[in-house]
Amino acid sequence: MNDTTVTLVGNVATAVEYRDTATGGVARFRFAVTTRRWDREKELWSDGPTSFYTVSAWRSLGANLAASVSVGEPLVVHGRLRVREDERDGQRKTFVDVAALAVGHDLSRGTAAFRRAARTEQKPRPEPAAAPERDPWAVAAAEAAAEPATRLVTVP
Repeated sequence: MNDTTVTLVGNVATAVEYRDTATGGVARFRFAVTTRRWDREKELWSDGPTSFYTVSAWRSLGANLAASVSVGEPLVVHGRLRVREDERDGQRKTFVDVAALAVGHDLSRGTAAFRRAARTEQKPRPEPAAAPERDPWAVAAAEAAAEPATRLVTVP
């Protein structure tokens, strides 16, 4: 599969919307990425243009994202990039979407406390194999212990 994967560093621009669907839950939000450059002449950081992306996350990633992320928080988003064109209001517009594979808080700008999510789907575990009634190693050891020991005696 020839997907274009990207890693974006930016801020959550809209509230995360979560919906249950037939194929699993999905979370969607807008993500803002603004370039920053050091201006040597003014000796300060200056912001460049802001790019906006629509990020979607499916199943457990989407549910965890909806429970963990708020507007304005700094994130790192890694996923598959998709550029599409659509006609709205009589004009052709370009949209850039990211299907998230992994999302996390940007720890260069703050701290986070991770909590492992409880699994919602419990797959049945296979029953452990029954122990054999007779362990061949134990039987061989018992038989060897029951036999009289033989000694080699050398006669001069």
